[in-house]
Amino acid sequence: MSSYEETIALEWPYPVNYGKETEVSCDVLILGGGIAGSHAAIEAAKKGAKVVVLEKGNVKTSGSGGTGVDHWMCACNPVNKVTAEEMFKRRQARPSRGPGGGLYGLRHLMYISLKESWNALMDLEKMGLEFRDVNDEFKGAPFRDEETKIMFAYDYAAKSTIRIRGGAFIKPVMYEEMKRLGVTIHNRVMATSLLTEGGMQGEKVVGATGVNVRTGEFYIFKAKATVLSTGQFLHMWVFSTELAGSNAEHDDPNCSGGACAIAWRAGAELTLMENSEPSGGGFRYPSYGVGLAGNTWYPCTLVDANGKEIPWVDREGNFVKTISERTLPTPGQRGGMGGRARLIPDLPERIKKGEFALPLFADLPNMPEHERRAIWGLMVGNEGKTRIIYKQYSEAGFDPDKDLLQASVFMPEAARRGDYWQMASPGTQPPQWRSGGGPAWRGGGLVVDWNLKTSLEGLYAGGNSVAGAGGHVGAASSGRYVGRNAAEYALKAKQTVLNRKQVEKEKARVYAPINRENGIGWKELHAGICRMMQDYCGKDKNETLLNRGLWWLNSIHESEASKAYARNPHELKKTLECFARLTVGEAILNASLARKASSRSLHFNRMDYPEMDPPEWNKYVTIHLENGKVKVGELPLNYWLQPPNALTYEENYRKHCCV
Repeated sequence: MSSYEETIALEWPYPVNYGKETEVSCDVLILGGGIAGSHAAIEAAKKGAKVVVLEKGNVKTSGSGGTGVDHWMCACNPVNKVTAEEMFKRRQARPSRGPGGGLYGLRHLMYISLKESWNALMDLEKMGLEFRDVNDEFKGAPFRDEETKIMFAYDYAAKSTIRIRGGAFIKPVMYEEMKRLGVTIHNRVMATSLLTEGGMQGEKVVGATGVNVRTGEFYIFKAKATVLSTGQFLHMWVFSTELAGSNAEHDDPNCSGGACAIAWRAGAELTLMENSEPSGGGFRYPSYGVGLAGNTWYPCTLVDANGKEIPWVDREGNFVKTISERTLPTPGQRGGMGGRARLIPDLPERIKKGEFALPLFADLPNMPEHERRAIWGLMVGNEGKTRIIYKQYSEAGFDPDKDLLQASVFMPEAARRGDYWQMASPGTQPPQWRSGGGPAWRGGGLVVDWNLKTSLEGLYAGGNSVAGAGGHVGAASSGRYVGRNAAEYALKAKQTVLNRKQVEKEKARVYAPINRENGIGWKELHAGICRMMQDYCGKDKNETLLNRGLWWLNSIHESEASKAYARNPHELKKTLECFARLTVGEAILNASLARKASSRSLHFNRMDYPEMDPPEWNKYVTIHLENGKVKVGELPLNYWLQPPNALTYEENYRKHCCV
């Protein structure tokens, strides 16, 4: 061991208690205390359940669904007077974004989100969140309703997306509510496995194990119902400690797909795991930290290097002359984000011809004052991943009344696609660089029914642990809903005796890295997993590549992973996250082998099956482990309306919402 390593080992600031056990019993166990987990805990506690929350970070500030939020989507509110049923019909006709959107969107999740969204926001207001313009800061602005003081974003006619004043303080508000309701919170405890009845794969889930990432203490949780609500699997294809930074919109470095990993090992059914999208990786600009014209920055004016304004067009291609017109739907189209204006789609060609000169800049000074203050302050200041941008830029002297902010020089290609999510990406990243599902609502995860129950008895899921769900509002809505269902189940269930052999086996697995003095460090292991995924599960796939990828995963598991070592509880956490990524990689490769067709909707290219979305493959491919063997199944695209479910969304919701 080097002198530097010895210094690090000696200076660990917390007491280390490897091997010490703490056993906890509860009605409802929540694994992950982000947005979904916090809402689930609050609702379950309201039902009278004894609730325990495990969180790898600190519940007061954690969450991959956006710990802050600048806009609240899918809000069927008193101002727009649109019912969830009406909005659901509109959104079904829009085949793109949002929870439940796209060909493979899980529509029952969309319906649940629409029914729960406004109520979840009202819950937060009762907890103390001031989301309205209570101080009349934006009085008279076209996006403000003067009677209710609610402010709206993007489409000022539809009024279905609400601007959230004080959105950066949502987690602290929820944290105080959990404490008030008597929820027991275990911060800095990472879930490592699910415990099952008899210790058998595929049986009823009766609890979980965890490890404290500061002290190394081992936790055993007994629960009548368990809710998975951790983050997505990220950094499966791209990882660099040198290029990390604030590098991507959804790339929280702590999100290793722990929920998918422990659920897969327990025998739960997963779907959409084959889906992946291009990733800018470490070369991305900070999220919303460059001048853009979309999402949080909408409808900001862009100018070129000579101050020439970039034109906007509506969805029919007609030029939009005024800034106010950008916030109204295209004539003849429904309102909402799908009908709004955008930058000219041929911008890259015009730049090449010399009509516009790079770089481009966000021109906040020439925006109307209410729009300028709404973008730089109300929006950028409250979005979960941009508050640090707002703070640092402001402290550095950025003045939105005077200064232009340069946009990514790669942004025009994204603008042509209308892809505002990728405007901060270089656009020239290697094709093998992928992201597991891109925007959360197309990512892989657990299969859930109308109760948000998984295929295993006693196991529920919400937020980004669920296939095809995610984003802040999706997490809040599904968390609120699943908390009630898990509590309803738990209050009628009996506690099951844990299998001690299963606990001891997991304890040995968890502590193996700290029982070695040297070997493979977590950074090397992580980088190797990413390289394997790039080589064998990148943009273009075939059966030979995928099978070779599984061989390499097994090789890494038997060789490098078996030599992984950790010098302190933090390194133990990072090593266990690598183990989780190995497990998630196994699921991704098996799902990719199972789908023998390419799919444009899933960004899935099988070179040996090049036909895009053939009708016979318009279905969910499911995978699970049974006695250690991979089992492949399928579900129809509307499985939530198949027997024994009711024929309508409304009837199913009424039957399962537990209110």
